Amino acid sequence: MMIDTPAVVIDRERLDANIAAMATHAAAHGVAIRRHVKTHKIPEIAQMQIDAGARGITCATIGEAEVFAEAGFTDIFISYPVYLSKRAIERLNALAGEIRIGVDSVEMARAAAGLREDIKALIEVDSGHRRSGVTPSSEALTQIREALGSRYIGVFTFPGHSYGPGNAKQAAADELQALQTSVERLGGGLTSGGSSPSAQFTGAIDEMRPGVYVFKDSQQITSGACTEDQVSMTVLSTVVSRNVADRRVILDAGSKILSTDKPAWMDSHGFVLGQPDARVSALSEHHATIFWPEDVELPEIGDQLQVVPNHACTVINLVDEVYVRATDGTLEAWKVAARGKNS
Repeated sequence: MMIDTPAVVIDRERLDANIAAMATHAAAHGVAIRRHVKTHKIPEIAQMQIDAGARGITCATIGEAEVFAEAGFTDIFISYPVYLSKRAIERLNALAGEIRIGVDSVEMARAAAGLREDIKALIEVDSGHRRSGVTPSSEALTQIREALGSRYIGVFTFPGHSYGPGNAKQAAADELQALQTSVERLGGGLTSGGSSPSAQFTGAIDEMRPGVYVFKDSQQITSGACTEDQVSMTVLSTVVSRNVADRRVILDAGSKILSTDKPAWMDSHGFVLGQPDARVSALSEHHATIFWPEDVELPEIGDQLQVVPNHACTVINLVDEVYVRATDGTLEAWKVAARGKNS
């Protein structure tokens, strides 16, 4: 199969290895995995994760949950505080299977009364990321629990402050403390946490929800969660221009496929697989600029390079399909079924 560039390519052997490694790690620590499908948005990969022992799946939005429920997945957690409008309640009630939602306010806990009885809820607590979630010591925690009544089944958190060099271990400790403190105050319940960088340190909770671990990316490498040889998803691109004098190489992969996600602690928009010093210094909509290392032969126009993006999740949401490369080199196209399902 010939593919035009730029294109997202997944190495099937590395993908299988990443899924298996996380499953083995979780089993060794007695933690169940509820894989976050927002990273890949692809039912085929979610099924691989289930086959490897996942408890169920995690979604970011009702739209994602609808796509995966239609694909046959029956144990779904939407792990964000859902705004329960009349339309959202209708959509949630229409989902088949075991559905769980997140709440972090008394208002939404009360609004959950409009959901069918078997839809359960977890309360989000803030373990240090400072996004959504209530603090474990707040009165809001017990008020939300009371408002949920029998719908309450536990607490969850996202230790997103695990991203960044050297942050993961402390973030995992913060996560554990926040979850344990919360369930002790509430008299019990499921504890759900996890992020890909902190997963290596996660323990003594019921389940974790990593997502990016299936692909890895430049953020994961910089955070210390993986090495380059574990990266399974890259953006295949072609050298369309070069300047020999200043060793500038231009690729046909710009922000519309690599995305512009660049945390303050990152120094580039990605790098070339196998050439970690060949870093993307600038992005236009359809082009990437790389100043090629002095000690490495300059690529020719027409050469194809694999770029490791900063953030795999945002890349996937920019394409309709990905190409999966088998060990024999053959390629198969998989649809990104939940692309754009952001509501």
